[in-house]
Amino acid sequence: MAEPIRDEPSPVAVGNSDVVFGGKVWDIRRDEFVYGDHLIIREYVDHTGAVAVLAMDDEDRVLLIQQYRHPIGARDWEIPAGLLDVEGEDPLAGARRELAEEADLAATDWSLLSDFQTTPGGSNEAIRVYLARGLSATPPFARSEEEADIVTAWVSLDEAVEGVLAHRLANGILGHAVLSAFAARAKGWDSLGPADAPWTRHPRLRG
Repeated sequence: MAEPIRDEPSPVAVGNSDVVFGGKVWDIRRDEFVYGDHLIIREYVDHTGAVAVLAMDDEDRVLLIQQYRHPIGARDWEIPAGLLDVEGEDPLAGARRELAEEADLAATDWSLLSDFQTTPGGSNEAIRVYLARGLSATPPFARSEEEADIVTAWVSLDEAVEGVLAHRLANGILGHAVLSAFAARAKGWDSLGPADAPWTRHPRLRG
């Protein structure tokens, strides 16, 4: 039987690597490296990585949040998520923090739903999506800036998937999360991983 297709790590030796723009949230990095017989220069967003949480209740409803996103000039529907911008913070701890800060929720049951890269041609951003169950309320968090007027909605997983397929919901993390959960549920959830699984696809957390 043929081996299933899979992504293959293929590190190259990087010569010069410089931050050409240092931003408030992330940087633009320029790398110079040899690939095959070619000297290549590439610029990309050097990203901290992020975690996201698909919170699901006992009725298979998932929590969606709506907030303003300036680059697209819209209030889109998302799931709780945030940058790994706390030095040394464990990704699962970051996910717990984001769930409390953006949704006023805690969870007792955490599983790894999916790891993915958003735009590997232009960014090293890696995202880990957790499935959180066993939910309970936490004290309201004092939100500010774009998060100050977050709106929340509980919708069935089926409705969320239909919103993606009907092109009403376009957020990439939301789409990836609900479609992954829909497929995982169809397989009896046996594709879920432990919440503390090594994050080998994150460029800063390999192993």
